[in-house]
Amino acid sequence: MVGYDPTADGRNISKFEVAVAGSVSGLVTRALISPLDVIKIRFQLQIERLSRSDPNAKYHGILQAARQICQEEGPAAFWKGHIPAQLLSIGYGAVQFLSFEVLTELVHRTHGYDAREFSVHFVCGGLSACVATLAVHPVDVLRTRFAAQGEPRVYKTLRDAVVTMYRTEGALVFYKGLNPTLIAIFPYAGFQFSFYSSLKHAYEWAMPAEGKKNGNLKNLLCGSGAGVISKTLTYPLDLFKKRLQVRGFEQARATFGQVRSYSGLLDCATQVLREEGAQGFFKGLSPSLLKAAFSTGLVFFWYELFCNLFHYLKKADS
Repeated sequence: MVGYDPTADGRNISKFEVAVAGSVSGLVTRALISPLDVIKIRFQLQIERLSRSDPNAKYHGILQAARQICQEEGPAAFWKGHIPAQLLSIGYGAVQFLSFEVLTELVHRTHGYDAREFSVHFVCGGLSACVATLAVHPVDVLRTRFAAQGEPRVYKTLRDAVVTMYRTEGALVFYKGLNPTLIAIFPYAGFQFSFYSSLKHAYEWAMPAEGKKNGNLKNLLCGSGAGVISKTLTYPLDLFKKRLQVRGFEQARATFGQVRSYSGLLDCATQVLREEGAQGFFKGLSPSLLKAAFSTGLVFFWYELFCNLFHYLKKADS
């Protein structure tokens, strides 16, 4: 069970173990879905249409982008920024799942609400994601910069990136794109947690008795479904976030096509709508949905797996 469950006190999982399970689930998932994340970021930052009919478009499809990145930058390009991405996933997973556990328990104990309700999971999921975002946003900016740059690289190492960005753009550079991130992450994570719980209930209702035995498959499928629904509902804000995170980094984008400078969230949304049309808000949606399906499914899968493992280890020792 993700979050506090008043009917499962015997599970005996400590808050530390919840944080560890969240960290490990983020670490494993990030390593597996990094190529899709790189492709998604490249699509989001491209001004030109994602179409073969546009001769200036560098990327126009997932397979074409994968081949081109591999040819021009080598296979390692799919893990560009992987170190900050892993730091992001480890820290985010720990803070988010721990915060969600604490918040759902707090709601149940102080207000008497059922901690398993859709609305409780939505609000607590959104708040826990905001807390995690504030904690790790600088690493997210670093990850985006590494994934966005072409060859030759502007930043050679993580330390070089931190020092260069601080000297040239100031300390606030590490919080670029924070506003759309917080605006987007609350409903995105809220929907993730609430739809995950709802889909699990629907799975239990629809699946025949013999199919209910495979809990790991249920967690994976329900997590994937929750990820796809959540990402579709909140996707434009994710695109705005990525565009704003590379402000001041235009020179590294020159080989990819046109570049734009945005003064803020509203200006970014206005320019995208004017120059790229309403479909511009959904650039990179295909790899993003694939990533959301895999990443959310795997995160919940690994999280529940490690929580159950901690429970069985404690049970065996007692």
